[in-house]
Amino acid sequence: MGAYEAELNNGVASLCERLHSEPMIAAKVRLAVIGFAQDVQVRLPLSDARTLTAAPQMRIRGVTNYGAAFTMLGQQIPTDVRELKAQGYQVHRPAVFFLSDGLPSDEPAWRNARQQLIDRQVTPTAPNIIACGIGQAEAQIISQVATRPEFGFIAVPNCDIGLAISEFFHSLVQSLVQSSQTLDTQSPRLVVNRPDQFVLAVDEV
Repeated sequence: MGAYEAELNNGVASLCERLHSEPMIAAKVRLAVIGFAQDVQVRLPLSDARTLTAAPQMRIRGVTNYGAAFTMLGQQIPTDVRELKAQGYQVHRPAVFFLSDGLPSDEPAWRNARQQLIDRQVTPTAPNIIACGIGQAEAQIISQVATRPEFGFIAVPNCDIGLAISEFFHSLVQSLVQSSQTLDTQSPRLVVNRPDQFVLAVDEV
């Protein structure tokens, strides 16, 4: 993804700007951003987007250790949820929007880390994972990362990767906006939009 660092940062900036410009929506959302390579780096700890003065900066770094990301999330999400509840907030199930341009470098170890993260008996605050793959990412792996079949997407062959990254963030924003609009109803739900330039990541059987 090294050639597309600018597009990645532009996407993160557009996400933050949209939430900052929509205070009624941002009031219902808490945002965190991490980057993962051999290890995980927190680019933005869980934050109220209304208070952000600058977008976090992403850096492209080496391999794609999926397990490192899932292990960190399994440790951090319960902590974040406890802190939000201590502040008096009602907390709905977290959502992780996962973007990768390659195969996991820690096959098959990442699978156990993911399972620990999404197992609600192990992690009561287990998130929904919406997974999107670009570049060398494979549909089979992306579909196995996502927590539901309809939450896994792969970029169409030979698409413009920069455009696909932009569409990923556009879809993420729309999902947050539409999901937040359901929170005050009797049926709050996670709304997931398929990004343009992507198709469902259908696994083979």
